[in-house]
Parts: sequence; structure tokens; C-alpha cells
Amino acid sequence: MEEDTRNIKALKMLAIDAISNANSGHPGIVLSVAPMLYTLATRHLVVDPTSPKWINRDRLVLSAGHGSALLYSHLHLSGFDVSINDLKSFRKMGSRTPGHPEFGVTPGVDATTGPLGQGLGMAVGMAVAQKRLQKQFGKLMDHNTFAIVGDGDLMEGISHEAAEFAGINNLNKLVVLYDSNEVSLDGPTSRSFKTNERQRFASYGFDTFLVEDGDDIDAIDAAITKAKASPNPAFIEIQTIIGEGAPNEGTNKVHGAPLNDEALSVLEDNLDWHLAPFEIPAEIEASFHEKVGDRGIAAHQAWEKEFDASSDKAEILRDFGSNVKVDESKLETFKVGTAAGGRNIGHTALNDLAKQVPNLIGGAADLASSTKTEITDGGTFSADNPLGKNIPFGVHEFGMSTIMNGIVLHGGLKVFGSTFAVFSDYMKAAIRLSALQKLPVIYVFTHDSIAVGQDGPTHQPIEQLAGLQSIPNLNVVRPGSPNEIVSAWKMAVESVDRPTVMFLSRQDIVELPSDNSATLLEKRGGYVASFEKGKLSAILMATGTELALTLEAQKELEAHNIFTRVVSMPDQAKFMQQDVLYRESVLPNNQRRRIAVEMGSSLGWANIVGLDGKIIGIDSFGKSGASDVVIENFDFTVDDVVAEVKNLLFKMEKVG
Repeated sequence: MEEDTRNIKALKMLAIDAISNANSGHPGIVLSVAPMLYTLATRHLVVDPTSPKWINRDRLVLSAGHGSALLYSHLHLSGFDVSINDLKSFRKMGSRTPGHPEFGVTPGVDATTGPLGQGLGMAVGMAVAQKRLQKQFGKLMDHNTFAIVGDGDLMEGISHEAAEFAGINNLNKLVVLYDSNEVSLDGPTSRSFKTNERQRFASYGFDTFLVEDGDDIDAIDAAITKAKASPNPAFIEIQTIIGEGAPNEGTNKVHGAPLNDEALSVLEDNLDWHLAPFEIPAEIEASFHEKVGDRGIAAHQAWEKEFDASSDKAEILRDFGSNVKVDESKLETFKVGTAAGGRNIGHTALNDLAKQVPNLIGGAADLASSTKTEITDGGTFSADNPLGKNIPFGVHEFGMSTIMNGIVLHGGLKVFGSTFAVFSDYMKAAIRLSALQKLPVIYVFTHDSIAVGQDGPTHQPIEQLAGLQSIPNLNVVRPGSPNEIVSAWKMAVESVDRPTVMFLSRQDIVELPSDNSATLLEKRGGYVASFEKGKLSAILMATGTELALTLEAQKELEAHNIFTRVVSMPDQAKFMQQDVLYRESVLPNNQRRRIAVEMGSSLGWANIVGLDGKIIGIDSFGKSGASDVVIENFDFTVDDVVAEVKNLLFKMEKVG
């Protein structure tokens, strides 16, 4: 016990030293959570610091990501490749110890956290992946997923969405440890938070446990032991004192500001710790290495022997490999003139891909029948059928997206999720984390414009596409033909380090006369769908169903000896990344008469059409009415496009 007490002091003070050195961070959580993290890490967590990506390691998600200094200190002491210099660089530009944990930056960090609640959702996703893979590969995938959450995590609505999903699907290898200290940044949680969390989680189907003293590591140990043996997901409330040992312990004043010199001196006296900053006795490091590192290395070595002897080895390596290559010859392609709903074409592409990619799973936020994102004969994922490929996420858009992030973080599976495009706003925070973590998650958003019609402006996306296009490292594609949809799906499944958003229509989308639309979308993002048949007067650009509209307008203009070029621009960002020569071949710089046609916000088109161009878009909310009537009301007809081209030509001729 004396050894444990000494080790916990070291864990606390190393993290406090990092915060003090950075003059930035959150000491409160460090001092309250250190005993539970220490108990978990030294007595239960199975990880190999020398091989932090071992696929059967336990996953640890610090959902309360503001406790990052504690996590980094644990990683250093346990033998991960996190040095004292890394801790001294805490919160500094370019360091491996950023202000909140970032996946792919720090060895041993299993998820990017900080936006409260999302870590719990990602942990649930990891437990989904584990449950499916254990059913498939047995004890080779028998690890646990642990999430450490705080009051703030559980205040967030995402905690309900994720936890309910975990309970319904009996994710019995998930253990949630709750740092219950009744204090948040602005003051006592009682002012805004009165839920009995154990009762709440019990209602979801969790087994719940209470540890009344957050310093009692034996009680914490016993609770975790019971939780791991539970046939259900488990929730452990551990009552703690925020900032314990500091002068302002138990108050919000110790939450998010470094301790001053006086407070630090008081803490050191209370802990009886009087070493220089970042000084850790060798026997403490050795103790951590033995209790965490050596134990994990031995477990990994034993697992490797079983893995090498397993007949599933090749399949596991394939599924955990990052590179998926699709055989295009096995994907259905569509002849010129083929017309079908974009979502229906997407359904065909999805099912063709599912035959080639057996570890492709996904679902919808209670809209699979509308978004057409069901894998035929794939079965339904459930507690009794973890091999089901169709996941019923329920009306939990945000929960769905965080769970998908967790599934991909775990590894071994490809995942997609869908809803109506307008409801992507519910998911924006998680989509942002997909992009930040470089996770190839697939988002399918249907009913992509005012053509939704009678459901009205609440269901008609306007600003959503432009908003998503503004997120870095996110592929956003609004295909304009059936073959473009097939290509978009192929790109999404083959992606390694970027998530993909697809906007698909409910109404019919028509195949183009271009023979290589799919190839050009994949490689270039935008291309000439139909060249001018005479002297070029203007360029029409479009995405989605509006592409067919511009092609019709092109024909009408030809009848008046006005020759235009039609450009399909399903992926603006990719097009803008192309070399100057290619962009010039599609959009000649000397052709200033450019018209963009898209049933959505005009935001984002200005840099492509230029100052002299015209954007036929929608910068107001939609209307409720029959689809064709609404479309006509917003001037998206052939006659309207033709008139805009003529007006632009007249204006340009008049100017100069």
C-alpha cells in the first residue's frame, strides 16, 4: 500500500509540474482522478507500451480530455514513448503533448478528446467493434474498453445517446468510470445538474457500482473487477474531491487554472513531496514499468503465440490493414440517360461494395428505409447478433457519428452512417473530430436540397453543404450522375486518412454523356461534362441534380447560337487542389463569364466564379410545397438558367 501511495503522489505531481511549467492546464481533475487512473492502469489495463497499437490491447478513452496532463504522466511512467521533455513541452506548439489528447500525436492516446461527451461516444464505438470482432475471432479480440468521464461529459446530451445504445446492445466489455466531484467550471453542479447518474445508467441496462472514497484504491479495484465480470456494460461512480490537497480543493477555483507558487507549496506539503519539478525516483519508474508495462508486454507475448497459431490470422491482418482496393469491374455502372433517385443508386453501390468489403458495416439514424443505406441480407447488429452489418442507431444522429468514430479508431472495420442532409448539423462536432483524427468514416446525407418539397424548410438543407465544405481534411462530394455516385462510394471506402461526406438526392439523377465521369471525379474533383460546340460564350458549373439542368440549358442556349461549357464540380476542394494547367483546361482564366448552379447556399462559389460571375443559389430558407413548384419558385428551371446566362452576357458586353 505504501508503494501505491508513493506512486500516486508521483503521478499527481508529474502532471502538476507539466501544468505549472506550461502555466496552463487543469489541476483539479489531475488531483481527483489520479487514484482511479492509477488503480485502473496498474491492476487492470492491458497495454503494451512497446507496441501501443497492439490490436487486442485494452482501449482507454479519457473523455474528460482536459485531464490530459494526467494521461501523459501515466503514459510516461508506464513506459510509453512519452519523455520528460515531452511533459516539459506540454501545451507548447508542435509538441507531442497538446492541450487535449490527440489521436496519432501521442503514443498511447486512443482517441482525440476534449469536446465533452464525445469520448464516451467513441468508447461505445470501440466496444461495438470489439463485440463484433470477438464474435468473429473469439479470444483474440477479448479486450476491454474503459472510459473516464466527468460531470461535464454526463451533462452533455450525447451521453444519453451513446449510453442508451450501449445498454440496448449489451456492450459488456465497456466500463465507464465517473469522476463524481459535483463541481464544474462555473461552480457547484447542483445549479444545473441533479441527475442520479447511477439510476440513469441502470435504466439503460448498465450494471452500476459506487465507490464513496475516490482515494480508496482497493474499493476502486474491487469495483472494476466486478465491472469487468459483468454480463452488461458497467458504470462506476467514484466520488472524489476536485483538486484534493490544494488550498481551493472542492471548488471551481481549482478546475482550470494552474496553481500559484503558494498553492503549489501547500500541495507539496500535503502530499509530503519535496522533489525538484519533473524529478521522479528510479524506484517509482521501475514500479510503474512492472505494474503496467511488464504485465502488458507479457500479455501481448502470450497473445502473439495464439495469434500466430490461429487460422484467422490472415483475415484479421486484412481487416486491420488500412488499404482497401475495390475491383471496379464488379461495381455496376450506368448507361447514358439512366435516371434513378440518387439514394437508390447509392444503395446499389453500397451493396456492390459490401460484397467486396466484408468488414463494411453501418446504419442510419432511424432513416435507413429513406436513405436507402441498408446492406441487403446483412442482418441487424444487436446484443444477440453482433455480426449483423446493419446498425440501428435510432434517432441519435450525434451519438451515431461519435460511435462511428470509435468503431474506426478501434480498427478492423469500415463504417458508414446516414441521415437527411439537413440533420447533419446534429453531427457537425463529431464530423469535425473525424476530420481532425484523420478517420475514414463515411457519412451519407440524402434529401439534399429544396427538392424535398412538402416537408418544408425544416427539412430542406441550404447552408449544410457549404458548412461541411469548410471543415479541413473532409472530402465533401455532391455527385451529379449515377456513375459519380458509384465513384464517390468507391473513394469513400478506399480512403485511408480522410472522412467522406456524400450528398445524395431523393429525386432522379441522370447519367451523363461523358464516358469517364467517375474517373475524373475520383482523380480531379471537377471536369468538363459537356464541351462547347462553338465559340465559348460562358461556363456553367453545377453539382448534384442541377448538373442535368445545366445540360438542358446548354442545349437551349445552343439554339440561340450561344455556346457554353458545362462543368461538373462534385468535389470543389479536390478540384481546387489540382495543378494550374488542369484547372485552366477546365476553367480558362480568360473566360470570366461563369455561372454556378446549386440548390443551396452560394457561400463557397465566389472564388470559382470570380467577381464577374454569377451564382444561382439559395440564400434564404426553403418553402413547403410540391417539389416541382418549390424548385420553380426558387428559379431552378431551364428557362431561368438560360435567362441568367443571357443577362450575364449582356452585362459583360455592356461593361466592356
